[in-house]
Amino acid sequence: MKASNMNTHIGKISIDNDVIARFAGTVAYECFGIVGMAGVNISEGIVKLLRKDAMTKGINVTVSKDGKLNIDFHVIVSYGVNIRTVCDNLIQSVRYRVEDFTGMEVEKINIYVEGVRLID
Repeated sequence: MKASNMNTHIGKISIDNDVIARFAGTVAYECFGIVGMAGVNISEGIVKLLRKDAMTKGINVTVSKDGKLNIDFHVIVSYGVNIRTVCDNLIQSVRYRVEDFTGMEVEKINIYVEGVRLID
């Protein structure tokens, strides 16, 4: 279990990185232009859209030495959207909501656009 730790005046708080990844994924799904998280099989070069219950496989949360969060997203975006605008919106939304949710600072958010999908 990888966890993010914080020390307070009354004790230690430990948040599993999967909890943070699931929350960040939920925020990402609410962003306009994001179709979903992408599962990447590097050895075969295959990218697939993950179901919502498996979205944490497309998100990687790590903690830097100074206790700040780094979040990597592998996403699929909607066809016809401005990718930079969608990514900027995703970064702002995730940073604000994750910092509010965890009380930890988000140092860096990396977004890897793995595909484009036409939405009906």
